[in-house]
Amino acid sequence: MLNLILFGPPGAGKGTQSEKIIAKYKLIHLSTGDLLRSEIQAGSELGLKAKTLMDQGILVPDEVVIGMIDNKLKEHRNAAGFIFDGFPRTVKQAEALDALLATYNESITLMVALVVDDNELLARLLNRGKTSGRPDDQNEELISKRIHEYNTKTTPVAEYYQSQNKYTSIDGIGEVETIFQMITEAIG
Repeated sequence: MLNLILFGPPGAGKGTQSEKIIAKYKLIHLSTGDLLRSEIQAGSELGLKAKTLMDQGILVPDEVVIGMIDNKLKEHRNAAGFIFDGFPRTVKQAEALDALLATYNESITLMVALVVDDNELLARLLNRGKTSGRPDDQNEELISKRIHEYNTKTTPVAEYYQSQNKYTSIDGIGEVETIFQMITEAIG
């Protein structure tokens, strides 16, 4: 089973690249952002709690996210693999994900990190905010907070997977197809 983590700050191109990876490798897409947004849209208690936190640029508690991921793993036991998009964001989450996957006799195959500088991220997110309808993509201060949150809390996750020899970084600036080619080469 191929289990990938697609890693990078908000606006790095994870959504765009994950679509291409899913199509090529027939993976199940696990985007915690999408899972949370669907809960928000449904108006569930979890969704309302998540919305309050997300609107402030704060991460949703680990146990909530791990529970949602476990439900998806159970739903798709015969999958060719999974692509984790935007998760894990902390070392604690990475350890919890590894422990969860171990219960299914699985593990992470590779973390692919899309590297994009902060100024480019800000420009991309503000541009996306014009069409996405997402309020967190329309406020420059909130975007800067999200990028800062990523840089301070999630960078150690890359080091966690580097220590397991399961990490590669890809320049996330350039043509979509060129970036995708570099990702497929890294997957092997």
